Amino acid sequence: MTPPDPAALLARDALDRLDRWEPVDPRQEALAAEYRAFVRGDAGPRAEAVRRDGGPQHLTASCFVLSTGLDRVLLCFHRKGRFWVQVGGHTEPEDTTLAGAAYREAREESGIEDLVPFDPDPEPGVPLDADPEPGAESVVGAGAAPSAPVDVHRHDLAAAFGTCRTHWDVGFVAFADPDARTVVSDESEDVAWFPVDALPPGTPDDFPVRLATVLAEVRHRRRAGLPAG
Repeated sequence: MTPPDPAALLARDALDRLDRWEPVDPRQEALAAEYRAFVRGDAGPRAEAVRRDGGPQHLTASCFVLSTGLDRVLLCFHRKGRFWVQVGGHTEPEDTTLAGAAYREAREESGIEDLVPFDPDPEPGVPLDADPEPGAESVVGAGAAPSAPVDVHRHDLAAAFGTCRTHWDVGFVAFADPDARTVVSDESEDVAWFPVDALPPGTPDDFPVRLATVLAEVRHRRRAGLPAG
């Protein structure tokens, strides 16, 4: 029996998470619908949608690394793009989930191993739509999808990015201690923490709004996870 294509499984995982996500921002919901159509295609999840070599347009996975107080964000200065942005990049053959790809990229590009996913996956063997156990605490609230995205952002790329022409980025969130030691990767020239309301010169024009939307998404899920009353 031929084993399933890992990229096809990753595409299905990406589609499942996008299907379950209910963004706070209507603009994100509209764009997420385009993402679902891009990944789904005409005959089910498309493996080429998540592969770096699947064509000039493909999904990428990124991670907004935040302080637990949501007042600081970790950014890298992208070597090719020449801008400050959240960490992230292409999926790799060993990635089994899109969220896992985002957290792997975050560790590789920041050097911080002790990242805490905001919206962790359930334990192995627990279905994505399983209800939490009675009395169990939840970061995101009952019924929310584990490792649901917090951001989708489609952007065209300059010639410096080679054969890649458009990245359909899917963003997740993890927390880290701003005092944790960071290491600059080969993809970047620097990595540093910044106040969320004092971003450095050189961030893309739309990044402040994008970050504000991510923070609103996180706050919304935190409120949804609080006990009634």
